[in-house]
Amino acid sequence: MRIVRFIGGLLTGLIALVLAVALFVYWFDFASSMAAAAGIGALGYVFLWMAFGLNLLLWTVAGLLRLAEGGVRKALRRRPEDLQHTAVTGGRHRERVLVGAGGPGGDVALAESGPQAGAANGAVSRVEPGGDLTEQRLTEITIAVIIPAHNEEPVIDTAISSALGLFNRWDIYVVSDSSKDATAEIAAKTGVNVLELLTNRGKAGAIEAVIEEFSLTENYDGVLILDADTELDAGYVEGAKRQLLDQDVAAVAGFVVSEWKPKERNIIGRIISAYRDRLYFMLQYFMRFGQTWKRANTSFIVPGFASVYRSRALREITVNPPGLVIEDFNMTFEVHRKRLGRISMRPDTKAYSQDPFTFKDYRKQVGRWTLGFWQTVRRHKVWPSFFWVALALYIIEVVLVSFLFLVTVAIAVFVLIGTFGGEAVAGLPYFSDGFTAVTAFLPLTALMIGLLVPDYMLTCVMTMVRRRPSYLFYGLFFFPIRVVDSYLALRMIPKAWTAKSDGRWSPPTRVNNKDKK
Repeated sequence: MRIVRFIGGLLTGLIALVLAVALFVYWFDFASSMAAAAGIGALGYVFLWMAFGLNLLLWTVAGLLRLAEGGVRKALRRRPEDLQHTAVTGGRHRERVLVGAGGPGGDVALAESGPQAGAANGAVSRVEPGGDLTEQRLTEITIAVIIPAHNEEPVIDTAISSALGLFNRWDIYVVSDSSKDATAEIAAKTGVNVLELLTNRGKAGAIEAVIEEFSLTENYDGVLILDADTELDAGYVEGAKRQLLDQDVAAVAGFVVSEWKPKERNIIGRIISAYRDRLYFMLQYFMRFGQTWKRANTSFIVPGFASVYRSRALREITVNPPGLVIEDFNMTFEVHRKRLGRISMRPDTKAYSQDPFTFKDYRKQVGRWTLGFWQTVRRHKVWPSFFWVALALYIIEVVLVSFLFLVTVAIAVFVLIGTFGGEAVAGLPYFSDGFTAVTAFLPLTALMIGLLVPDYMLTCVMTMVRRRPSYLFYGLFFFPIRVVDSYLALRMIPKAWTAKSDGRWSPPTRVNNKDKK
């Protein structure tokens, strides 16, 4: 069976790659011909690449530079004195690790590790430049886990079980924000710490309350905020602690992966999950990875689903200011504005998030996220910094691309009506003249290729990466979701300055994963 799956995945990846290349060649040739015919020259190629996003391309380059720098540093660190030395004593291997050098007496201390020495799990402590024992330092970092929840009965047990696999139960704190279901009771049965709030304060208020109640920032080095619908990857804790070894890091952004359980979802839910998987992959690998390079440090979001804040930074953050619908954008802006440190993100801090199951829940969730972003921009305003230069470029592109996309969709609908409406629409006042003028510059073929082909190319790439042939089918229905995303990006701008928000939440429809297994 494994061989069959391997061959199937390989064929899926190959087909998706061929399809992506073929679509790119066709699209680029068509678009280049259109640009040449219009006489816009080199400017036309700039607009071509805008189809994939200028910010995405810019930060992809930054990400590649980050990888190159990391590779060079790793190569330079591989000096003989930094490597492990192995000796054979009595027929048994013992590993000797350099602990310190250059002391007052010039002596070099060596620590042996073997079956009778070292960590309890038999792991060998490795040396970082400077003589520190990395594994020992990792175990010394303490992290508290906060799970804020409001009516999360179907999923809270799964989130707690995920955390219990990586943390001691006394380091896990569930705060039930005036839940009307059995959220608090289920959490209490697991033996973790539970705080039940009698009034609904919202997620930010719940986080603030549990930190204050248990003095978490005084008793731990870091605080992990974990959503009730999220499961941590087995390597999450080690990845987060390794990033926290850098004292300049104020927050470790979780690396979100869409939970892919198609048997639990109807066709709409699968389309949403596939779309989110593609979106998260592209944004994190091609944008946020470059933004979290230490020489850039311009990431504007530490996602609240599974991220760690260093306690000394969290103490300086206003977690629950009035007037915001969500907390994660604001907390990230606070890190930058107060210069609390840099934001780190690597793929070794994966966590699996449950996406909305219905289009209504998807629209509500994206609406909250988008409103929260614009409210945060309104609250913090502009301050002189490289962070705001990068953020301004992002905002300009989001607003411009969303507007042009919606206008292009409206034009495409107009041309479709004129093409297939026949005499029923031809007799409308000014319609025929308008249709002739529009199609002279933007024929229906050009509109369809411009709107659909670049997007589907990305779907083919994602199909190749995940080796899920179903994405080729679900990708045909991503277009309406993109329309909703663009509409909400613009709709929430005026609302951020007019609507009042108290942060109270209403979770979307949940599915109990354990019942499905």
